Amino acid sequence: MQASRLSSKGQIVIPKEVRETLGLKPGQTVVFVTVGNTVTLVPQRDISDLRGIIKGADISNYRDRSDLEDTRGLGG
Repeated sequence: MQASRLSSKGQIVIPKEVRETLGLKPGQTVVFVTVGNTVTLVPQRDISDLRGIIKGADISNYRDRSDLEDTRGLGG
């Protein structure tokens, strides 16, 4: 487990091992996601990084909005 100390200016150094694991580069934006007392650091990726992410996905059980409405008794 890696640790870092909060400075008086509220800054934290991300340990080298963590930066390398996450592939963080200088100047890159990260997002802090908080849930209760837990903070998760998430690298903000460029939208182009998502290209091809669902290639080959099985969509045979895909349900569209009309299917969802029908199961709630709201469909026509």
